[in-house]
Amino acid sequence: MADTASLAQPASNPSRSFTPAEEDSLRESLRRCSPATIEAAISYRREGDTKLLSPIIIGIFERFVESDQRPRLAGDCDDLRVIEDLGLDSLTMMEIVMLVEEVTQTKIENDELRGLVTIGDIKTFVDCRARGVQPPAPAKTILAEEVRAIMPIQAPFLFIDEARVSASLATASYRITGQEFFLAGHFKDNPVMPASIMLEALGQLGVLHLLSALPVEAGKVVGQSTIFFASTDGVRCSRVCKPGDVLTLTLKPKRVKVPLAVYSGNIRVGQEKAVVAEEITLTFGLVDAPVVVVPATA
Repeated sequence: MADTASLAQPASNPSRSFTPAEEDSLRESLRRCSPATIEAAISYRREGDTKLLSPIIIGIFERFVESDQRPRLAGDCDDLRVIEDLGLDSLTMMEIVMLVEEVTQTKIENDELRGLVTIGDIKTFVDCRARGVQPPAPAKTILAEEVRAIMPIQAPFLFIDEARVSASLATASYRITGQEFFLAGHFKDNPVMPASIMLEALGQLGVLHLLSALPVEAGKVVGQSTIFFASTDGVRCSRVCKPGDVLTLTLKPKRVKVPLAVYSGNIRVGQEKAVVAEEITLTFGLVDAPVVVVPATA
C-alpha cells in the first residue's frame, strides 16, 4: 500500500534543480515542438506551476500527430482518444509518454498507461503525479450486456451500445440501425434521428455515470428509481443523423451535489459535431447500499 505521507508530497520540485545544462537538454528534446511548448516546459521546470502541464502535454501531442489532426487539439480536446481518434500507433504513443515523463519529471508505468485512453486521462494523471496526489481510478469500459444490466432504461428506448466511464468523464457509442420504432414516422420515407432522442441518449449516459462511476459516501449508492431528467440548456444541433451513423456521446460532470447532477455534453459522428448541450441536469438520490451476504463456509 502506498505511504499516505509520500502521496502528499510532490513527485518532484522542478525549481530546485533546473540548471542551464538541463535547460539546453530540454530545448534539444523539444526542438520539434512549438516555441510556446518549449517556453511552457522551461517555465514549469523553473517554477513547478502545474497549470503549465496541460499546454505542455498538448504541445507534445501536436508534435507527433499528423498535421490534419492538429486542429482537433485546439480548445477542449480532453475526450479525444489518443489511438482511435488521433490515429496514433502504440510506438508513437510510447514516444509521447517518454517525452512527457522527461519534461514533467513524472513516471507513467506501463500498467498505468493502459488505463489512459484519452487526452484528458493523461493530463489528469500527470497533474496528480506532479502534485503528489493519488491519480483517480482509471476509466472502465462497460460493454452492451453490462449496460443493459446497470440501466433502468431498456430497449426499445435504450440508446447506448457500450460506454467508458470514470469519475470525470463518460463516453458512449450508439449505432442508428434504421429499425428504431420512431423512424417509421420521423420522417415518412426520410428516416432522421430526432434531436430530442439524441438529447435523451446524453441523459441516459448521465444515468449510467451516476450509477457506475459517481463517488458517494460509504454505505450508500445512487438509487436507480431516483434518477430523472430535469432540464437542458444551451442546446445546438448542427448535423442530421441517419441510419448507419455511429454516434459518439461525451458527457462531463460540471456540478454534482445531491439531488442534482449537471453535465455538459456533445455528440459527434466521426469528427463532425452533431449536438452540443451546454448543460444537462438530472435529479438523483442516494439509498442504502445492498447488504452482501457471504455464505458461511463449512
